[in-house]
Amino acid sequence: MILIRHGQSEWNAAFNRTRIDPGIPDPPLTEIGRDQALRAAEMLAARNLTRLLVSPYRRTLQTAEIIAKELALPIVIEPLVRERAAYSCDVGTARSHLANAWPQLQFDHLDEVWWPAEETEIELAGRCDRFRHRMKITEDWRQVVVISHWGFIRGLTGQEARNGEAVPFDPHSL
Repeated sequence: MILIRHGQSEWNAAFNRTRIDPGIPDPPLTEIGRDQALRAAEMLAARNLTRLLVSPYRRTLQTAEIIAKELALPIVIEPLVRERAAYSCDVGTARSHLANAWPQLQFDHLDEVWWPAEETEIELAGRCDRFRHRMKITEDWRQVVVISHWGFIRGLTGQEARNGEAVPFDPHSL
């Protein structure tokens, strides 16, 4: 499978300049982030992909929209690939608001408040393990793209992905 960190968000742009949490909950993509998503779609175009698994944050949903449009792929919301709750950007948007903003997507399997208040490294590792085990028994795992976050990708692979970066991952490894 291919893990892709979402494109640059407004939070990333501010934090990268100051190294101070700018206090922006569930931030949208910047124009740079939209360009990164388009470049990711171009990189993925030659692959035989079946679907996108996407974290329920706005920045991952916006990244997925761009990629899905370019590649004609379905989007499936997967809360296991969400970010680790550590910063203001990790406060999500209520399920009902997401469903209104993206009526073509299914959010029914989420609680109204689906993000945790805080998550330890041990809890993140457990969530990464649950996802890896689920993907091991998924027949099309080689054709799946996961739009996720820095913390989840690091927890799953040990790699610190940049915005828009693709990281190959075999769930049978480790």
